[in-house]
Amino acid sequence: MWSLAGCLTDMACFYDFHIHSCLSPCADNEMTPATIAGVAALNGLRMAALTDHNSAGNLPVFFDACHAYGVLPVAGIEVESAEAVHVVCLFPRLEQAMDFWRGVVQPAMMPVKNKPAIFGEQNYVDEDDNVIATEPILLITSTALSLEEIAAAARAAGGVPFPAHVDRPSNGLIEILGSVPPEPGFRCVEFNDAANIDRLRGAHPALASMVTLTNSDAHTPDRINEAVNALPLGEPEEDAVLLERLFRCLTDE
Repeated sequence: MWSLAGCLTDMACFYDFHIHSCLSPCADNEMTPATIAGVAALNGLRMAALTDHNSAGNLPVFFDACHAYGVLPVAGIEVESAEAVHVVCLFPRLEQAMDFWRGVVQPAMMPVKNKPAIFGEQNYVDEDDNVIATEPILLITSTALSLEEIAAAARAAGGVPFPAHVDRPSNGLIEILGSVPPEPGFRCVEFNDAANIDRLRGAHPALASMVTLTNSDAHTPDRINEAVNALPLGEPEEDAVLLERLFRCLTDE
């Protein structure tokens, strides 16, 4: 078994695996993929994931920007379940996330049009931060997918799903369901504030057996994590090796 405790002799890798770009209507327009990658580099992060609401549309530009800035990009998407619970899904490869978005998430979206004046703009941008298209369907809605369906589909696509910001009332698993259900089989969990970990573990013992991440859920550049939260994955020369170690840790294998 590959456990987080078993990684402790390796060098720490600072991360932030929950960040929103200008494609998410609740994020600032200045949150372009290039800006996110640049801030992640300035903050000393080794790895960063772009996780827009119900979309992976800005991921290709994000990957290019991260490579330019020396940050290891992780492909992600934050899916809202039919129960209104937010689930972050991370993937080792960009293609996996794009296929998951197009084949699983998009068909399950509600046909609600965005109203930018109310919800915010939903911008696709290029590598120079130019808006090249806007998303007409509102992205901050529940999909038709249940928690179990999201988790199963993400794993089938090669990814790792985990409940987002379980320590927050808005779209948090515990606030909405009142407990940590066993059925999705989550092996990883996200907190927004590390100060809440011990309290919620005491109230919900199932959390103690999960790999714990503390991500920013940043919607503005100043909220992206600095070099505070780390996974002890080591610093191999090959990014592919580091990604493999990351996903083995997230699944506790």
